[in-house]
Formats: sequence, structure tokens, C-alpha cells
Amino acid sequence: MDGIRYPLADSPSGEVTDRVLQVAGIAKRFPGVIALDRVDIDLRAGEVVALVGENGAGKSTLMKILAGLYRPDAGEVRLDGRPVTIDSPSTAARLGIAVIHQELEVVDTLDVAANICLGREAVWGGPLRLLDRRAMQATAAAALERLGINARRNEMAGAGLHVRTRVGALATAQRQLVTIARALAMDARILILDEPSSSLTLDDTNRLLEVVRELRAQGVAIIYISHRLAEVEAIADRVVVLRDGRNAGSLERGQIDRQVVVRMMVDREVERTAAAPSRQSVPADVHFEVAGLRTRRYPAVAVDLTLNRGEILGIAGLIGSGRTELAEAICGVTPAVAGTVRLDGRPLRIDTPFDAIAHGIYLVPEDRRRHGLMGAAGVRENITLPAINRHARAGLIARRAEAAWARQAAASLSVKAASIETPVATLSGGNQQKVVLARWLSLDPRVVVFDEPTRGIDVGARAEIYAVMRRLAAAGTTIMMVSSDIEEILDVSDRVAVMHDGRITGILHRDACTPERVMQLAVA
Repeated sequence: MDGIRYPLADSPSGEVTDRVLQVAGIAKRFPGVIALDRVDIDLRAGEVVALVGENGAGKSTLMKILAGLYRPDAGEVRLDGRPVTIDSPSTAARLGIAVIHQELEVVDTLDVAANICLGREAVWGGPLRLLDRRAMQATAAAALERLGINARRNEMAGAGLHVRTRVGALATAQRQLVTIARALAMDARILILDEPSSSLTLDDTNRLLEVVRELRAQGVAIIYISHRLAEVEAIADRVVVLRDGRNAGSLERGQIDRQVVVRMMVDREVERTAAAPSRQSVPADVHFEVAGLRTRRYPAVAVDLTLNRGEILGIAGLIGSGRTELAEAICGVTPAVAGTVRLDGRPLRIDTPFDAIAHGIYLVPEDRRRHGLMGAAGVRENITLPAINRHARAGLIARRAEAAWARQAAASLSVKAASIETPVATLSGGNQQKVVLARWLSLDPRVVVFDEPTRGIDVGARAEIYAVMRRLAAAGTTIMMVSSDIEEILDVSDRVAVMHDGRITGILHRDACTPERVMQLAVA
């Protein structure tokens, strides 16, 4: 686990023997797919069990059964040895099960306090049952405090995350912190964390792991789902591995080893990206330039960047550093206040995403479900939408040609779906990301901007996406990659530009790039 170091987990004090949760022979089918096939897992009080597996292995389906969102087709769930029926999220909550799902579940129009107390609002006595906002804000502030966030200080400073902030105005990582705080506000006996750190920085992740340790010491039973195996090594007392909807094995704490876990997950060797053959140095052939670019969030700060043809430029920085704003300005999502974008030396006017797409500049967004996909639509429609005119004759869509295009694009990235008409909302996170990539790769991209390209994606799918990025770069496509994962930044980038408060604080070449140097520039 080179690059990132997490503190190792302490063993739970005392012998852990009480089984608070037992899942026995759980099965779940969807049309054309067996999601779970007789899966077993148990959990004891004061224990952290890491549940790992590739996207599509069945982890999220199992969690949704425990959350009361799905009903199993077979099998049994027991709490404290007694069979229970979890037929709704409210039932799960009443039984003491709190779940943080991989995809963010917040109400954008409500403030942080209302989101954290959602469904458990404090009310005044009397017939009107009015909300006690002061009590809700106190509850929310206490939950945020456990994550190391001083909400009162942030509010007094007029910045950052605090209880009165409207959630829709928060960055993705901050929204994730709100969902974690919501779970902490519940007095849960069983806490299920589904990719809780997928949008967090290293510091925030370490803070989260400390919270998990504290809850474990209090006797809370925790299922921790993560594709970041460094976290698994750091926090897990036991690892349970799923593969293709079945149990692939389990490891006790002393047996946990990254390569062993990976082999159990994928039934094959997956080498770490850094172990792949090193790339030749990228020639200094300037392909894409950003000059004096000022974003709406940081209008007083100008950003200058040059990217060489076939280069992967990593953009690193802490939450709020301006990375996503830069990516969105380049791609016309949020037009820049000022500045110039040049492609092959020619200035471009990019006021909308349509302008960027017309020039072959494509964005793979941070939140694929909110900004990258139409969840209810099928794989075909999601892939062909930007190029629908290519499949139209006299104003009518040639469905056969469109389907062939989508089928070829999906096959090129090994998208796993029952058919190209399968709604993308039913696909795993890794396959959803592949659909987004298939859309743009089929349009001969010149520049691709990846914002958190592997958020919530397993180790096998990560390797596939990294391979796609390298193939694109080798073919002459210029790539900008925004990532909160320092290990990813170090492994994939040819150069790394570090941001702080909207400005570039330094650019590091691959050979000189270390986690320490990146962090120094990120807090400069």
C-alpha cells in the first residue's frame, strides 16, 4: 500500500462474541440478473466487518435489503438471534439499523440541520407540532462535531459547512459528510457505511476512521463497504468478500492482505497501477491551454495551465480548492468570468456544455447520477444522446443504427448489463461510469476532463478505467483528471497541478511527486 498510510486499527477490547446480525442464505433476483445467490454474513457487537467485492458483486443489493429498500426472494435476517422482516426504511431505523448509501441521499432545498434530522425532527409540544429548529440545529452541530467540523465557528466565519447552510450549495464531499452526520445522529446499534469516503480527502477519511473506531469501542456493530483497500486494512476486524453475488470467502484481521483480498474479489491478479509498465515521457507538444481563467467562485484568481498532447494532468487539492469549478468552467457547465481557452493554439468560446462538446471537449462529472446520466433511460439512450443527429434521417431516429452504435460502444468498455435497454439506474457504479465513458469515447474526444473518475468504483473497474485513460492518452487525447485520491493522482498522472483557494500553487512532474509534497502545496 505505497503512497497513502492510514493508522492501523486497534483490536477491540475484550472478546467479541455477541451476534447482533445474521444474514443467512439471502437471495435476490432482478430481470436477467442474479444479484445475490445464498449469501451469508454475520456481525457482532463492537466489530467492524469490511464487505468488499467488485461492482456488481451484490454488496449494495445486500445493503438495500438490510435498509428495507428491497425484499429478499429467499433467506433470513436475524437480529439478536430472532428472525425479523425489514419491509421499509422506517422499520430498519426502528430496529437500530442505520445505512449510508453510496449515492448521496440529501434534500438540496433543505439546510444541513434539516437533512441531518430528516425523519427524526424535533417538535414543540402542543397541537400545532411546530419544528423546534434550535434543538435540531444543536443535534446537527453535535453530529458534525464528531466528524471534526465546528459548525458554530464556520457559521460565525460565514464560510464552510454549518447547520444553516442549504445542502444544494455544498460540494459533493461536503454533502457526503452531511449523510454521515445524519447516521451519527441516530442511536444505531448497526451502522452500514457504503463507500463513505468516496468523496473525502485523506484528512477527512482519517477523521472518519477515527469516528468508526470510537463507535466500535462503544459497542456499535459496523459493516464498512469500501473499494479503498488501504481503509479496509486500517479499520477492519474481519473481511467478507462477495463475487458474482456469492460468498467468496472471509479473512480475519491477521490474514488481511491486499493481494489476497483482490484475488478473492476478482479471481485473478490485478496489478496496482504503479506496477504497470512506465509510460514514455510526453513530448512538449502543447495541445490545450487555459489562460487567465477566472471562475465564479474565485473571480479574483486567474488560472493558467498548459497540457501537452497525450498527457494526463492530475488536479489535486483539498475540498473547496476550486478543482471542480475549474473543470466545469473549461467544459461550459458554469461559464468562466474571464479568461481564454485554446485548443491547438486556436481560442475557443465556451459558454455552454454544447460549445465544449462541439469542440471535442468532454466532461466526465463528479456525480455521475446527478449530472452524467439519465437514470430511468436505458444504456442505449445514455450513450447516443449527444450524437443523436448522427442516427436521424428526415427527423426520425434510425433505431437499428442507433442500437448498433450503442452496442459497440458498450462492448468496447465491457459494460455489464442485461441489454442496451437496461435502465442505467439499475447498474453498478462501475458500469454506470463506463456508460458515461462509452458515450464520449464513441465521439472521438480531443480533450477529456475526468472529475473523480473512480469515485465509488471497485479495484477491478478502476484498473479498467485507468487502462482506458492510458489508451486515450496514447492515441493523442489530452486528459485532465481531478481526484481527491492521492494514490490515484500519483499512479496515473504525468504531471500534477495542485490547487488551493482557486489558484495553482505548484505543478509537480511525476518523478518529483510525493504525498507530502502534494499536501504541502494543497495547504499553501
